[in-house]
Amino acid sequence: MRVLVTGSAGHLGEALMLTLGTAGHEAIGLDLKASPHTSLVGSIVDRPLVARALSGVDGVVHTAALHKPHMATHPSADFVATNIAGTLCLLEECTRAGVRSFVFTSTTSVFGHALTPSPDEPAAWITEDVVPIPRNIYGVTKLAAEHLCEAQHRRYGLPCIVLRTSRFFQEADDDREMQKRYDQDNLKVTEYLYRRVDMEDVVSAHVLALEKAADIGLGRYIVSATTAFSEGDRFDLRKHARDAVRRHVPAYEREYARRGWTMLPGIDRVYINALARSELGWTPKYDFRYVIERLSRSLDYRSPLARTIGIKGYHAERFLDPPYPVENLVRAGAKKND
Repeated sequence: MRVLVTGSAGHLGEALMLTLGTAGHEAIGLDLKASPHTSLVGSIVDRPLVARALSGVDGVVHTAALHKPHMATHPSADFVATNIAGTLCLLEECTRAGVRSFVFTSTTSVFGHALTPSPDEPAAWITEDVVPIPRNIYGVTKLAAEHLCEAQHRRYGLPCIVLRTSRFFQEADDDREMQKRYDQDNLKVTEYLYRRVDMEDVVSAHVLALEKAADIGLGRYIVSATTAFSEGDRFDLRKHARDAVRRHVPAYEREYARRGWTMLPGIDRVYINALARSELGWTPKYDFRYVIERLSRSLDYRSPLARTIGIKGYHAERFLDPPYPVENLVRAGAKKND
């Protein structure tokens, strides 16, 4: 399959460009930024360029976007132009070009306010049935782009798969209090319990979606590590997360103690990937149990692909208070726990 990857200079785009060839596909990269993995430099709102890029293409993986960190540096109009108008341009040109598979990288951030129950409620059990309530321009525009994918499928038959990915970047957490209280690897490893996924598993989900889109037609899937919890753990998770983790992965205590790490006292949501595993045949490898087992042998808990991509950042400029000016992001209406 000849595949166009938008955002080929980004975290996921580069990982896809490195992987698609080994999966038997020919990959073409499109990005605003020149890179070793970018075949065409330009914008997804440049319709003539997009049409040219789609010549002879069978499938598209659309990862290009403005992300939550860009809220610190970009106005809302830029999010609308890139995340909505750019996606519409791609969808319309894909239909004209006869593309057979369209995979859109969305985000669990579209769930927004649904991710944070009131204090007396149990942890939210997040499946595809949960109604998104975006809390910022990033979530709003990504959800709008999802709706455009659905509309294009229903009206013109373009096979579209939407993948709502959880955290897979290796950049530092943007919550200043969490930065002070926890080691960054402590946080990232803990997140495999409820809202993180390894880059290798994200890429495998995208490749499967690309290959199965024509048969599925239209689908939305949460792409996150398989949680160790059951739905019956929701009340304990909110106030007594340590007890819930101890029940399911008792080996974590020794490993955390060895490293001087601390388990979060409470967890407010858990992402459930059951539908992606069932309908896509996705078999994610990197979950909390696997990560703890790797750490117990003093091995890197990240996949080789994640280590290869490393930390890219989201901005060309460097900030005095890294990773980026979070106070600007908060003023723009974001919450720190998306």
